[in-house]
Amino acid sequence: MKAIVLRELGEPNKLRSEEAPEPIPGPLEVVVRLKAAALNHRDLWIRQGLYADIQLPIILGSDGSGEVVALGSKVSTTLVGQPVLINPCLDWGPNPRVHQPKMRILGMPTNGTYAQLVAVPAANLRPKPQVLSFEEAAALPLAAMTAYRVVVTKAKVRPGETVLVNGIGGGVAIFAMQLAQAVGAQIVVTSGSEAKIHRACKMGALGGVNYHDTDWSRKLRRLLDGRPLAVILDGSGGNMLEKALELIAPAGRIVSYGATLGAIKQIEVRRIFWKQLTIMGSTMATPHEFDAFLQLYSERQLRPLIDQVFPLEEASLAHQRMEKAQQFGKIVLAIS
Repeated sequence: MKAIVLRELGEPNKLRSEEAPEPIPGPLEVVVRLKAAALNHRDLWIRQGLYADIQLPIILGSDGSGEVVALGSKVSTTLVGQPVLINPCLDWGPNPRVHQPKMRILGMPTNGTYAQLVAVPAANLRPKPQVLSFEEAAALPLAAMTAYRVVVTKAKVRPGETVLVNGIGGGVAIFAMQLAQAVGAQIVVTSGSEAKIHRACKMGALGGVNYHDTDWSRKLRRLLDGRPLAVILDGSGGNMLEKALELIAPAGRIVSYGATLGAIKQIEVRRIFWKQLTIMGSTMATPHEFDAFLQLYSERQLRPLIDQVFPLEEASLAHQRMEKAQQFGKIVLAIS
């Protein structure tokens, strides 16, 4: 089969199109012939050597959709030929509050979806929503399930609340905005791009501020015009999360799901206890939450926002686009 293989860490050109062995399903696994895969920042961090326990060579990619073409010995034959999308969270475990230590994500250390074929547990398949193309279905899993747990399970966003979504333009941030709007919240955003703020406003955001401005927090307060900021959803970390403690209203909730800006240098702890804040971390989602976001997406007739579709062979160009933060929505690989 054709696959994009990472054999050494470095720049996007380290992603090479190669012939790779076809996967053989275990007893409880299936092989999916992929039609589309989607990029996540996780793929970039692995390629750059910024991820734990990297094992090379590896086929990256957590998100994918396609058709079932082969079965393990203990899998129902009714799955053959079915259009599916893949839950990339493997072995979450029995506790819905936190994943077990052996939880892992498709694409490292298990070969992922930048390929024509992938082997996954049959339990991780869900029917592809009929209204979605394979490219749209591939755009959903990792980012949308993360956003669902952040918005619904952790933050428990309520109708009428004002929610700040940091770093609009990335996949999780856009899904978080969609889901928070779906439950009736009002959205404000931050971004390093005026164009991305403008697009978020066209999607229904009240407004946004550019975090490259030195006084962006003051501008955000002016935008809020006295409206209490009940929830902050942050995938940036760094100084963005530091500012969140200042901006959030008393009794507010902050959910952190990423750290693209790195570690927090300083926390004013007084703000946490004096304002009676709740600060939560979140990553991935349970199988139940995966199903719940698919149901919500279907009921509200939501669609993922696709930024750009590249052929599988141009995965390195797709990585370049994400590395430069040029995307608004999900970057997808079409697989012939």
